[in-house]
Amino acid sequence: MKTKEAQPISRETQLRIDEYERNYWRTTGKKILKDWRLFVMLIPLILVFLFWRYFPMYNLTNAFKFYDPNIATVNPLNLDYVGLYYFQNLMFGENAVKFWPAFRNTFLLSFYGLLFGFPVPVILALFFSEIKNNLVRSAVQVCTYLPKFVSLVVITSLTRLLLEHETQTGSVTSYGILGTLLNACHVITEQEKITGLLRLPEYFRSIYQITGIWTDAGYGSIVYFAAIIGISPTSYEAARIDGATKMQQIKTVVLPGILSTIIIMLITRLGHLMTVGYEKVMLLQYNENMSTSEIVATWVISLGGMGESGSGGQESLGSAADMINAVISMLLVTGANMISRRVSSTSLY
Repeated sequence: MKTKEAQPISRETQLRIDEYERNYWRTTGKKILKDWRLFVMLIPLILVFLFWRYFPMYNLTNAFKFYDPNIATVNPLNLDYVGLYYFQNLMFGENAVKFWPAFRNTFLLSFYGLLFGFPVPVILALFFSEIKNNLVRSAVQVCTYLPKFVSLVVITSLTRLLLEHETQTGSVTSYGILGTLLNACHVITEQEKITGLLRLPEYFRSIYQITGIWTDAGYGSIVYFAAIIGISPTSYEAARIDGATKMQQIKTVVLPGILSTIIIMLITRLGHLMTVGYEKVMLLQYNENMSTSEIVATWVISLGGMGESGSGGQESLGSAADMINAVISMLLVTGANMISRRVSSTSLY
């Protein structure tokens, strides 16, 4: 089978390429000087990434060292390297009993959030796009965005008040509104109402996901709603001329139009699959629900008070646990991006 030979580059084209390469940095410098205001605006973002993303990466080297606080405060370079000891300790050693349940809880909380929480902003954006009255749509959107701007402490406090007993005066106990309502509807038992749903391990994940969808779904729908607005009206008109119903228009026009946005957001979300914020979990955590609420982040924080042999914190063990999460997240993003690039023309990079 004959292969097509590459066409030779003409002398004029080659001269243009050489000229471009010779003047590349001069041309780039002129562009920077012309738009210098835009580059100045990038400086705060670059500093944020340097101080809060890149410089802290040095602490990950503690995962390969025996971290002694007394030596680290004087000369961190004198810490002894122990290789993969802490990784072996986490996965197969004495701390595996605590690490793997926390790892499982982290994965399940994030996976359920992806499974049930990811489609909700897309559905909300579709609903918003069908509201023709701008005033009504703006009011509904504001109501859905509002929980995102409420303090997490307020959200968790409200959750506690709704699901468990509030106060006790003498022999009379006031229980949470939702707990009382669910008991009246025979959804939960009297004992579960008295104990409080938040203290029961089997209900923690559901409560965490429901409150997460409530706070984040409206704000997350902004990206998809903007993508829907960007779809050309002629596509809708062509679908209506062909006799497409509203559901068929969503299937053949809207979803394909925002598919690239959905794929990019999904790949980004997969990168955070092993990252669950410790703040909300700690605010909803009780000793009774630790079997399902203890995640890697909260366990790493608790290591600071546990210490090795009763002295100091286990910073090296915590760094190893964080590194395992980071490596898994990187592999998930890379794998999802490769699959997306092979299956479709859309990818993150």
